[in-house]
Amino acid sequence: MRAAAADRTQTPSTIYLMCAAAWFLPGAGHLWLGRRQKGLVFLVSLTLMFAFGLWLEGRLFPFEISQPLVALAAIADVGIGLPYFVAKAIGVGAGRVVAITYEYGNTFVIAAGLLNMLVVLDVFDIAKGRK
Repeated sequence: MRAAAADRTQTPSTIYLMCAAAWFLPGAGHLWLGRRQKGLVFLVSLTLMFAFGLWLEGRLFPFEISQPLVALAAIADVGIGLPYFVAKAIGVGAGRVVAITYEYGNTFVIAAGLLNMLVVLDVFDIAKGRK
């Protein structure tokens, strides 16, 4: 059974605020909509996935427009929201290319950001009343 807040459509400004919250803190949009179980699963799993990628010595890619694939990876990294900014602030995510787990770490970090972007789209659809 869905929560009452998730069953009715929201105003456009509230929808965009929910999406911003969902991007900034994984799972926050679902928590706002009253879907606690999904919100907590997203919060824990996506944050741990990002942290695990950094633990595997993955890299937080810089925004380099001259290298399009690196720029796309940087956009994907930022997709996780707050954990990205926390990682940047404490200085992790330099990545060691010689580490045997480097590519796995990159994959986890990038996938966590992209999955959070899908979670934001899910919040948008739920708030619009499409789901």
